Amino acid sequence: MKAISLFSGAGGLDVGFKKAGFDILWANDFDKNACETYKNNIGNHIHCGDIEALKGQLVKYEDEIDVVFGGPPCQGFSVAGKMNPDDPRSKHIWTFAEIVEQVNPRAFVMENVKALGELSKWEPLRVSLLEKLRSLGYSVNFIVVNASEYDVPQARERVFFIGFKNNSFIIPDLSRMLEPYKKKGQTVREALTILDKAGRGNNQSICKAKITLTPNPILRKSPYAGMLFNGLGRPVKIEGYCATLPASMGGNKTPIIDEDELYNNNKSWVEDYHSKIMNGGNPSEFAEAPKRLRRLTVEEASILQTFPLTYKFSGSQSSIFKQIGNAVPCNLGYAVGQMMIDYLIHEDLGKMILKLPYQLEIA
Repeated sequence: MKAISLFSGAGGLDVGFKKAGFDILWANDFDKNACETYKNNIGNHIHCGDIEALKGQLVKYEDEIDVVFGGPPCQGFSVAGKMNPDDPRSKHIWTFAEIVEQVNPRAFVMENVKALGELSKWEPLRVSLLEKLRSLGYSVNFIVVNASEYDVPQARERVFFIGFKNNSFIIPDLSRMLEPYKKKGQTVREALTILDKAGRGNNQSICKAKITLTPNPILRKSPYAGMLFNGLGRPVKIEGYCATLPASMGGNKTPIIDEDELYNNNKSWVEDYHSKIMNGGNPSEFAEAPKRLRRLTVEEASILQTFPLTYKFSGSQSSIFKQIGNAVPCNLGYAVGQMMIDYLIHEDLGKMILKLPYQLEIA
């Protein structure tokens, strides 16, 4: 199966699609370090630069590609950003649609943040995007998935817009189509057993950002939500799934891990501290964070995004953290890639038809 990758980043989605069986002929990203990472791990078919300047190269692939896939920049849609519809990066979903129109693949996969698929703020945009893609002759639907259901130790939620060249009035039942490819993710503890202790062997890249407790904690029922520390770095749930890893890692937004819990199986300090504060304890009595707490390493973040252990990233530590945080988890990409290949081989559309559930979104 032949594929084109857009907004490829360090190659998380590409690793998954390649493992599923796709031959990626052309890829693109704007970030030089991400392109170098991609080149060193996946192949020389990555083209670094502005997609608007490079998309003319894709004319030669018209009617020859099975799948166009990629994740356009999401900062304009993310609740972690300004959610500005005029953010220039938000326009790239239309660039993606334009390239689909130009290349005319048998199918496409577009990934983005959960907010684009769920928030009412973006409903007019979703309607317009679906109408555009259906006008090109694709049966299209979108689905919000949690990566932890697809062999990823991270509760990362993302939206996928998926379309197949077919009757544009048919809506694929993506939930049913993806169900056979679900696999419960490992816990953080299970996933990180592949690594040595921080600072040793295959786990060298320590983040040195200081950890301090906030004097005015924002409390939630879960100790892994709210805000217990200065900065936006959340504690990692060792016996469960990590929260979404952000692209802003590298400083005080880097997640926090409890070494004593991870390596010695001792009780979580964060859970104990949270319990005391919830029961009326004074945060000022805990002025300093214990030394058992540290920031997530680059290698740990990479594993939690399910990159292969041998994956080599290029650039500074902050650039590598950004590449990892921006990536689609490789195992999630593999699940979606498997589903796409199986459908394109069998083309059994009868098993994926869903009654038309959208009124506003049906042309």
